[in-house]
Amino acid sequence: MSKLAPQYQFLDLSDYGRPLARIFANRLKSTRFTPIHVTLLFGISGLIAVYCILQNHLFTASFFIILKSIIDAVDGELARIKKTPSYTGRYLDSVFDIILNFMILMTICYVSKTTFWMTFLAFIGIQLQGTLYNYYYVILRNKSVGGDATSQIFEDESPRALPGESQKSVDILFKIYTLVYGAFDKIIHALDKEAYKVKSFPNWFMTILSIYGLGFQLLIIAILLSLNRIEYIAPFFIIYSLLIFVLIAVRKAFIRP
Repeated sequence: MSKLAPQYQFLDLSDYGRPLARIFANRLKSTRFTPIHVTLLFGISGLIAVYCILQNHLFTASFFIILKSIIDAVDGELARIKKTPSYTGRYLDSVFDIILNFMILMTICYVSKTTFWMTFLAFIGIQLQGTLYNYYYVILRNKSVGGDATSQIFEDESPRALPGESQKSVDILFKIYTLVYGAFDKIIHALDKEAYKVKSFPNWFMTILSIYGLGFQLLIIAILLSLNRIEYIAPFFIIYSLLIFVLIAVRKAFIRP
């Protein structure tokens, strides 16, 4: 199972770790490792990156941030190879992402001269950027015949558990997911209420949009850390958020239902 039908596949700049992820997933397909185990591993990688920032080992932190991004793609690949998609894994992955994003940024705030409020604004900006990317991407995936549909355009009710997972676990993780992501989803939906009516997004638009994918965001953070430009991270993502309005305007002007 692929996320997208072949005709809808595009160059995803945030998905640079996918080739290595496929290699790792193929190595794990005959083992007892599950996608949930892999999700826990990328969480550990993110925590190591946080520790390295605290110790001022910024280049090493960059390595573990990139490693986290690669491992983040392995769980989905392993689920597709083993044909074991799950809402538990989908929500756990997303919850881990937002927690690690917050921890990484607040650690950067702690060890640098960046103010708390600037860092908090950067966090909000990063989440809105990622939400815009996911909003359009999930629309495309749901419209793509044969595409992955474990993510829904509007996450307004807990889905029915898939074979092999507990409905109780899905319900709990869904509540946590809506708690931490609900406000961001509502803001992006309010800014572009008609996007879900679009039949398809052109590949060029999705490629441009992919600069807001989490993988690309983490790559930017890793590069700035490795260059010892830690104070630039929060201001960059605040300014970077202005592109949200540009991308939505482009969608409305050129990609209509």
